Amino acid sequence: MARPRNPAHRDALLAAATRTISAQGLSASTATIAKAAGVSAGTLFIYFESKTILVNELYVSLKTEMGAVATAGLTRDMAPREQLHRMWDNWISWATAQPERQRALAHLAVAEDLTPQSHRAVAEAYAGIAELLRKVSGDGPMRDASLGFVTTLMSAIADATINDLISKPDPAGTRSTLAFDAMWRALAG
Repeated sequence: MARPRNPAHRDALLAAATRTISAQGLSASTATIAKAAGVSAGTLFIYFESKTILVNELYVSLKTEMGAVATAGLTRDMAPREQLHRMWDNWISWATAQPERQRALAHLAVAEDLTPQSHRAVAEAYAGIAELLRKVSGDGPMRDASLGFVTTLMSAIADATINDLISKPDPAGTRSTLAFDAMWRALAG
């Protein structure tokens, strides 16, 4: 009979994978991840049948968490610019407060073995963000661009801003506001 799974071990493995991938990139071994979690390498495979499954689950978990944080406090009665600005501020705050998660996500986003199921799960979690981006860019210079391109552009501006703010904090939020304004002009005109 198989041992019952301990949710604390799974959470510890995901947290250790976040730390390890943040520091070592996708080349981090499962043995290193298991050691960082304080469990045996065999235990890792009880929870994740392969490194590919671990990478996909961690990617979906971090992206879903980031998306939930980014959209917190958005209401339909807010103007689109206000919604996008709130989302931007939430996203920047999440990423700069948790640089390990941000770095791990940057590595995971380019993983070659992300599955279509993982991409679909993230797309479903980001449906509200996609709707907002369509609304914001609908009449602007990006109106004819694909949602994928709009999202990539927004992510690139956010990543550049986040990396800059992690290396040189800006308590007044001046650079974040400048970046948001540049993104707004690119999307909405």
